[in-house]
Amino acid sequence: MGLFTNRVERSEIKPGDHIYTYRAVFAYSHHGIFVGGSKVVHFRPERILNSSTETSSDYYEESMSNPCPTFPDCGFRQPNSGVVLSCLDCFLRNGSLYCFEYGVTPSVFIAKVRGGTCTTATSDSPETVVHRAMYLLQNGFGNYDVFQNNCEDFALYCKTGLLIVDKLGVGRSGQASSVVGAPLAAILSSPLKLLMPSPVGVATVTAGMYCMSRYATDIGVRTDVIKVAVEDLAVNLGWGDQHEEEVPEDDDSSNKQLIQLM
Repeated sequence: MGLFTNRVERSEIKPGDHIYTYRAVFAYSHHGIFVGGSKVVHFRPERILNSSTETSSDYYEESMSNPCPTFPDCGFRQPNSGVVLSCLDCFLRNGSLYCFEYGVTPSVFIAKVRGGTCTTATSDSPETVVHRAMYLLQNGFGNYDVFQNNCEDFALYCKTGLLIVDKLGVGRSGQASSVVGAPLAAILSSPLKLLMPSPVGVATVTAGMYCMSRYATDIGVRTDVIKVAVEDLAVNLGWGDQHEEEVPEDDDSSNKQLIQLM
């Protein structure tokens, strides 16, 4: 992966990788965890999954009403959960494949002008990442929110186990902070037009403010984060009422059965 693109080939990804692809002509990206066997666990809005009237022009994704012709278990999810197991083809929807970077330096992070491509946080082991993804497939990841609890937040948690201490949600992902940061940087830099007549100078300052706002919200540098075991996630976020039955202690066996289907 280079400075300008994180695009990879299918043969390059490994179980536990955080992958993503772009939708709507690069308007936004959709993220997930590759768990092996051409399968991806990802997080989607329940209203999209429960609807039979959505079309491929929807902002998020097309309906799951058309079954996958290759993998019978593609589209598996628990009731009232937005965490889905999909095959790689259905996840990509003919889009290109990109791999999210972890443990990048601050300079590389800032140089990546577009949010939602990397983080300074380090990833846990691939086995731990896959375990979290498969556990959340069985137990859910709360309610989807485009700014506070989205597909990128899901993948970031699976990779790091880090949880932002914010009762409003899991956190604000890279691409979500970019959406907020760009207009904010433009507003903050607008008074500089009176002091800096050069358009190039104003643009440079605006770009700098935008990059710094992205960096300040990166999960790898924030101080309001804690490490939370996936088994304790529901308790920490008050999701206990979502599932009436507790997951048995031998949940790993059910995860292995799912992986065997892949």
